[in-house]
Amino acid sequence: MTLEQTLPLCIAGTWRLGGGARYATCYPATGEPVAWLNAASLDDVEAAVQGAHQAFLHSGWAQRKPHERAAVLYRIAGLIRERAEELAQLQRQDNGKPINETRALVASAAGTFQFFAAACETLEETITPSRGDFVSMSLYEPMGVVAAITPWNSPIASEAQKVAPALAAGNAVVIKPAEITPLLALQLARICDDAGLPKGLVSVLPGKGSLLGDALTRHPLVKRVSFTGGTGTGKHIAHIAADKMMPVSLELGGKSPTIVLEDADLDHAVAGVLYGIFSSSGEACIAGSRLFVARKLYEPFMARLTAAAAQLRLGDPADERTQMGPLISAAHRESVERYVALGLAAGGRLRLGGQRPSGGLFDQGYFYPPTILEGLGNQQQVCQEEIFGPVLVAMPFDSEAELVEQANDSLYALAAGIWSRDYKRAWALGRKLQAGTVWINTYKQFSISTPFGGWRDSGLGREKGRLGILQYMEQKSLYWGMNEQPLAWAGVEAGQ
Repeated sequence: MTLEQTLPLCIAGTWRLGGGARYATCYPATGEPVAWLNAASLDDVEAAVQGAHQAFLHSGWAQRKPHERAAVLYRIAGLIRERAEELAQLQRQDNGKPINETRALVASAAGTFQFFAAACETLEETITPSRGDFVSMSLYEPMGVVAAITPWNSPIASEAQKVAPALAAGNAVVIKPAEITPLLALQLARICDDAGLPKGLVSVLPGKGSLLGDALTRHPLVKRVSFTGGTGTGKHIAHIAADKMMPVSLELGGKSPTIVLEDADLDHAVAGVLYGIFSSSGEACIAGSRLFVARKLYEPFMARLTAAAAQLRLGDPADERTQMGPLISAAHRESVERYVALGLAAGGRLRLGGQRPSGGLFDQGYFYPPTILEGLGNQQQVCQEEIFGPVLVAMPFDSEAELVEQANDSLYALAAGIWSRDYKRAWALGRKLQAGTVWINTYKQFSISTPFGGWRDSGLGREKGRLGILQYMEQKSLYWGMNEQPLAWAGVEAGQ
């Protein structure tokens, strides 16, 4: 790949230039172009969906035995592993994450395809208990064309979590990656080709979500949309889906509380809180951005936390020692800065950070340091709205009842963290917190085998888990008559 090239897109089984405007994807550490490509056009959307529909009907993929589909998914997992370093370096350039983090995301993508290959070939259908002279069965069939709309913060891992179960179920998939991070989705399509997936089953349409994502969602041949991204866009998709009577999976925003009780192991709590908010530079839906600390522990804990946060290594994503890279874009950094200014205007105090770093690479890229605000109440705007950056708001609490009320006082309900040596207390508190995922004495740990999703404005549906494949299938019941006599209502006797 050279900067002189315009990258082709994968559309309906062919690799060709997109029909939209030419644009560059840029390295957030320097602002320099990484690659050029033409965005997809509305005509490309139509071609991709029609091609996917024809591939679904005629490629034989949906009719293959589960273990035969699984064999292709295993090959995809193997090719991701073979090309892991190339993919990790490309993702580093595409969205600026530190190289060790992009390596972990690539490994996660391989594991996802492997997991859903196994889920596919071991998925069982059911003979249900008989309640009459018949045998009743429940089975699952693929939907057809599925749209996978993915975010910019975790390319390839996000794509894998949607594409792998959709393909395992027998569907065709049209991927709409984030406009500014399209490169990993295109590489995944190459890998699918090389693994022997039938042509047309995977297409990739980079470009503006407001145009392409909207067209995909509205298309009558698209039978399901799986979306990860902002809550406003997710609600827009849900409205369209309601008119189509189409199921959706929506993994949206978060404003997750992380809680340090007075009996917490401070070494574990400090490390976990730092990882929960500052890894990925805070650009994560599950970031632990609201910190609640037992009041008598507040000052000693905050002193340790602040000192440790000040030592985090912000810098070049290519350096293996780097813990925090740049934010995704100049505009996003400005958004983060506006939130910090709002917090200060509301009476907050900076405990750490809050100013752009300068000098060297910092003057080129979109870097922002670990930032800790305090002196604010949970009702303040910076405690209620998702910042999606390395900004932590710390608040003391006096009682568990007060804590639970404030922790749950949010439009979002995606995740939460608890730090305590008392597992019985942590269990009871975890059951009271309203969140799709609760971590206890750890944070931001994931397993493809465990369902993930949120409540309220954090989304609908679940991804991952052995049964995640069923999100991409329709359930059907069959009845086999075993009665010796014709149905009595008709008054027809056997032999007459």
